[in-house]
Amino acid sequence: MTLSVCLKHAFDGFTLDAAFDAPPGVTVLFGGSGSGKTTIVNAVAGLFRPDAGRAALGDEVLFDTDRRLWQPPHRRGLGYVFQDARLFPHLSVRQNLCYGRWFARGRRTESFDHIVEMLGIGPLLDRRPADLSGGERQRVAIGRALLAGPRMILADEPLAALDEPRKAEILPYFERLRDELAIPMLYVSHSASEVARLATTVVALKDGRVTRQGPAAEVLSDPQVTPIGARAAGAVIAARVAQQHPDGLSELEAGGLRLLIPRVEGAIGSAVRIHVEAQDVMLALAPPQGISALNVLPATVREIRLGGGPGALVQLRAGDNLLLARVTRRAVTALGLHAGQELFAVIEAVSVAKEGVAG
Repeated sequence: MTLSVCLKHAFDGFTLDAAFDAPPGVTVLFGGSGSGKTTIVNAVAGLFRPDAGRAALGDEVLFDTDRRLWQPPHRRGLGYVFQDARLFPHLSVRQNLCYGRWFARGRRTESFDHIVEMLGIGPLLDRRPADLSGGERQRVAIGRALLAGPRMILADEPLAALDEPRKAEILPYFERLRDELAIPMLYVSHSASEVARLATTVVALKDGRVTRQGPAAEVLSDPQVTPIGARAAGAVIAARVAQQHPDGLSELEAGGLRLLIPRVEGAIGSAVRIHVEAQDVMLALAPPQGISALNVLPATVREIRLGGGPGALVQLRAGDNLLLARVTRRAVTALGLHAGQELFAVIEAVSVAKEGVAG
């Protein structure tokens, strides 16, 4: 089921004018603060009326300003996970979950016990929200949204209010929603590592406009698409676990290349996605000798984007993968970098952070 969105709205000093399709899977609206991400999600949810536009989920129109059609929020069949969990403080976890089920209105839902088991919230059922950690509250909020039998989940930066340990706790649950329940999701984020782990489709937003949309691996590795700045640029590599080494490293097979990274949990042959930040990729014209980096990958320059300052982003093809390298303009000149040039991408094994690895 595909969500199609086209909307326009004029704010004081800012105009949102965005159109995109969100196919099955996890579509992430990716951009910096003030780019229009939350406004779009709230319009889809029915919590915000744009000046003009249309949104349809499959064959059902959610709103169409030309036809003066506006489905009220409770009839749209959507589950919303907010940045703050927004649980009812006077109800127990069990009662909050059952409140979500009340909104199913005859739609097929996953069983209560299955949702509770999947989210690991069984021991919390008799507790009140005030007695839960931030991560626990978000898991309950996810469960409440799922028990409403949604045709799509909307998630507005659901990890933004959490510290890093709590983010690491919650991310796997969103991965399970994507992989096990196959409920389409529209997810808002300004975190490149979150996008790399979760997204199947990325819609990049900047200043209220869509700058690029498509598969996550293609959009994130595009040097022209840096909605939150070149410092956060990076690429996604799809790989499989080839070997687990006794020294704590995992060897991955990725599009004809071998990569060593800190150990990831997973059986031989299991699929993983890794996020490699552009600032962690060095370039060499010849295979470097006597260095600590364990990953030296033959690559070809595809595109170079010179920044307004001293930096540059270089897009590379390495095997079947696209990579980004963040270097200086001086390095571009000194190495004579140009499209089609063959060289080597150097990546330290330890530079692939654990939060940048997904199953």
